[in-house]
Amino acid sequence: MEKNLKIQSVLEGLGLNDVESKVYTSMLSLGPATVLSISRASETKRTTIYGVLESLNRKGLARTEVKGLKKFYVAEHPKKLENMLELKRTELQSLLPQLESMYNLQAEGSFIKYYEGAESIRNVYFDLLESLEHNDEFLVIGDPDLWETVNKNFATEFIKRRNKQKLQIRMILSDSELAHKYKEFERNFQEEIKFLLPESKIETNVVITPRRLVIQQMYTP
Repeated sequence: MEKNLKIQSVLEGLGLNDVESKVYTSMLSLGPATVLSISRASETKRTTIYGVLESLNRKGLARTEVKGLKKFYVAEHPKKLENMLELKRTELQSLLPQLESMYNLQAEGSFIKYYEGAESIRNVYFDLLESLEHNDEFLVIGDPDLWETVNKNFATEFIKRRNKQKLQIRMILSDSELAHKYKEFERNFQEEIKFLLPESKIETNVVITPRRLVIQQMYTP
């Protein structure tokens, strides 16, 4: 039963509806068959079968054979399904230029997107890196102590990836022991680090790049 459901799901993905997939799979095991036989095997009303057979015929998945005075219906070889897959691929290729033009509209306006959850935030930052080009500016206002409190492993991994991209990094950080440790190595990573006033507290991480702005509320347990 589970196997049949999987086959039916795949066939529907190729463009057959629920009834068409049931009728076609029934016909595969029947060989040349009458409308009545197909109706019984597929548990589909006889009055419905005629329309379904016409549809399968148009899709190249069924044909009609006449023997004497009787008309029989035969399922085409499953390899014919590849033609449907190729047709869908061709249709997609023809649509791609239009879809890409819609996607490129992102560059023509400003959008605000909201994300929640650790995995979503992680993806936001890595997508941010992918949008950057060599020597782009990367500006940060934040608190490294909070970065490590929220997710130390992710913060370390992100910084390693970011430093491989040879960016112009400028940061304004909360004045802390960890922030001063970052500053000790700023020249190694083409960074310029300055500090907020000691009494200043910041609970938001802000990243500004030529094409994106990320504002993350830093929640701690």
